[in-house]
Amino acid sequence: MVPRLTGLSRLGLACVACLTGCVMVGPDFHPQHEEWVEHWDDPVFEKAISQQSQPDFSQWWHVFGDQNLERLMTEADAHNANLKIAGLRVLEARAQLGIAQSGRYPQVQQIGGDALYTKSKHSGGGGANSSGSWQYGVGFDIGWELDFWGRFRRAIEAANASYFASQANHDAVLVLLHAQVADTYFTMRTAEARLKIARENAALQKRSLEITDALFKSGQTDELDLQQAKTQYLSTLSTIPNFESQITLAQHALSTLIGRPPGPLPELNEQPGKEGVIPLVDRAVLQDVPANLLLRRPDVRAAELYMASQSALIGVAKADLYPTVTLLGTLAWSASSSSGTPSSILSASEVAGSPSKLALAVGPSVTWNVFDHGRIVNNVRVQDARLQQLTVAYQDTVRQAAREADDAATGLIAALQRDSALFDAEKAASRSLSLANTVYREGYSDFERVLDAQRALAAQQDAYVVNRSNAVGSLIALYKAVGGGWHTEQPMIDPATREQMEQRTNWGDLIKEESNAPSTTVPTPAGQSR
Repeated sequence: MVPRLTGLSRLGLACVACLTGCVMVGPDFHPQHEEWVEHWDDPVFEKAISQQSQPDFSQWWHVFGDQNLERLMTEADAHNANLKIAGLRVLEARAQLGIAQSGRYPQVQQIGGDALYTKSKHSGGGGANSSGSWQYGVGFDIGWELDFWGRFRRAIEAANASYFASQANHDAVLVLLHAQVADTYFTMRTAEARLKIARENAALQKRSLEITDALFKSGQTDELDLQQAKTQYLSTLSTIPNFESQITLAQHALSTLIGRPPGPLPELNEQPGKEGVIPLVDRAVLQDVPANLLLRRPDVRAAELYMASQSALIGVAKADLYPTVTLLGTLAWSASSSSGTPSSILSASEVAGSPSKLALAVGPSVTWNVFDHGRIVNNVRVQDARLQQLTVAYQDTVRQAAREADDAATGLIAALQRDSALFDAEKAASRSLSLANTVYREGYSDFERVLDAQRALAAQQDAYVVNRSNAVGSLIALYKAVGGGWHTEQPMIDPATREQMEQRTNWGDLIKEESNAPSTTVPTPAGQSR
């Protein structure tokens, strides 16, 4: 709670400040470090990572060795709409910082001028007459509020933190974008693999249907075997359009992510042998301890920087409790002249020869909101409450980051453990189908065992592929959870956008600075240079 100050106490504080120099009201921000993070060493997470030097997890998708995926990442970096918007928000925050920095200089710098014509009529014994006069004036006014209480310095501090937060948000969009591209890409590859399995099983079941149909027509079997074979074949056949639809939808999603209209992506198969292939990487390649990985996640960095910005805004609000001292200056020139007719226009020489006056006024001005009726004090409380909200949000962001990492690691370990068992189960199901066909042809069993074996084979093959997909998805989620994928070679503002904006507005060197600044570094703690 901020105590309400009486007028006398405020005056005393003001006098002390004037004598001792400028001060900075409001709290100084200190990063909020969660102690539990330093000891975060979940054994499941440790099992899911491998400390290696290559490849760098800032471009983790290289672990898959898939050139098609790497091309998609490059195109997404260059054309994704959300990433472009994030880059433009960095530019906006930089301009906002420029506005805040202007508070260091005189806030009022105005030049004004006026020319007024006055007409008057006089009546007397000799009749009515009229006269007119011109008045001219030019002035220059300046007002400079001294930053005794740090109002403008705190505003610059808040804008600076917001600027770095926008950069962290840009990196967070990169992390999410790369995870989405990879996840959608392997969703498509999974659908291709399942489509292949469905078509192969449909071919096997169609052959069985043809055999039972021939046996039924020759009277060697009853209609039940025929209908069962037909049912199983048509059931498998019905799954094919669903997988084809999944492939198409995944391609549409990839098209949108890389900034294209929805449509096919023929270049996805430029690297042969990747269609329907789901790689298995048994560990995530990381290069740092878990605590550092969590705290340098872009969204965690952004949450901390928003706290720093809001902390500075408390100081801006507190500065309103104290008087403002402004240096005022005015330089004015005025002249007047009279003419016999109101319509006459004086020449420049006539104006110059008319009586004129030059005035200069300089001095301080003090203003103080003494009777604010709680408005200023409650505004300080509002800003402090917002800071506390951001503090809680930051703490929750760190906890959520740890949970996401642990969940992804748990999913990856489970999928890796199931992989070998499902592979063996698929081989056993394939052998069971071969044996079932043999004993059925030799008349030692009925057709039901063949159908069971076909269903088991299809289920095991599909489960194996889906588990592989889950392993890849968990690996991608793990990289995303620890903030991997913030690197790009593309500038924040692409050349086409830069040219379009420069045609509308004079951006000076500001847009050039951001255009030449790709995200290639990890954000540093609040208050430090980047």
